Amino acid sequence: MGILDWFKNRSAQFDHQQISDELLRGAIDKALTLTNPRLQVLPGCHKRLAPAVRSTIEFLGTMVRDLPPVRELAAANWAADPLWRAFFVTPNDIGVTLGRSEKLRTVFGKYPELDEAFLVLGMDYREQQSLGMAVQGEMVRRDVLQTSVSFSDHRTHICSREESRLRRLVGAAAYEYLLAQALAQIAENRAERSELEGNRNLLQSRWRMLQQQGPGLGSMFSTVEDGRTEQERLAEQLLANEQQLREIGTAENILEIELQTLCTVLDNPDHYLHIAQHRLFLNATNIVVGESNDPNAAEIDFSVAEFKGSSPRQRAFVLARVARGEVPEQRRIDFDDAARFL
Repeated sequence: MGILDWFKNRSAQFDHQQISDELLRGAIDKALTLTNPRLQVLPGCHKRLAPAVRSTIEFLGTMVRDLPPVRELAAANWAADPLWRAFFVTPNDIGVTLGRSEKLRTVFGKYPELDEAFLVLGMDYREQQSLGMAVQGEMVRRDVLQTSVSFSDHRTHICSREESRLRRLVGAAAYEYLLAQALAQIAENRAERSELEGNRNLLQSRWRMLQQQGPGLGSMFSTVEDGRTEQERLAEQLLANEQQLREIGTAENILEIELQTLCTVLDNPDHYLHIAQHRLFLNATNIVVGESNDPNAAEIDFSVAEFKGSSPRQRAFVLARVARGEVPEQRRIDFDDAARFL
């Protein structure tokens, strides 16, 4: 099965309800396929990788099970649901977001009998502090430190026809992210090795030149001791270069190091991915307030995924259910009408 087949069938590769032998073998195969298939030549590769893969599956299974229930996403719910009011400035923004999702259109297009679909709504989430006005007792203060929250870049990359399948897709996507972190570390090691080997070749060439011809034009204006000092300096650099190469692994054991890197990442998934539930009390302008400080404040709950790998970032998200009618019709270009203006 190739990489494209893995992405096509990935929902079948992750089941958070149980860890079967088939699931474990499939997850190990995909880990090797997406990082370095040559790792399979190492003795006992699958057996050595199995405990780390099992740790990751258990971690992701707990993560998926703990995700809150889906919420109904609809423009008509915007005024009544403080969560959607916090996420979207106007109810029309909901339709705009859904209309941009090609994956959501694909699900509805593939299953004409579906009345609703399920999706992960992801957003950039930011908190910002500033001075603002607030009522304290009977006084209005203008220098109160306030925290405002904002949500932007709404995306629906993960969609499905069933909630259970959506959760499996979330687990599969998280697994892919962890494999990407292992691959990033492997690639960094390869790049470092390539640079060190390149430097070693340059140093060796310089060393040979000094031995055969002396230090070149500079020898006309320097003493023999200066030339010997140059050779000593190159020798020290070569020794340091060899030491660095030994520290990152020799060419003979590079596969062994890459397998260990993969095991380390999958054995410690919490070092790279963390999902937490956030609960805030917000007023109408998305200012964080105390539970009893503002009678107009509303409670909202959402999840935040913190990606702590090679490119740290965080995204807020919720699981949602959306009716087919919420997705606006796709506008098509009328080429005949446009031709009149040519």
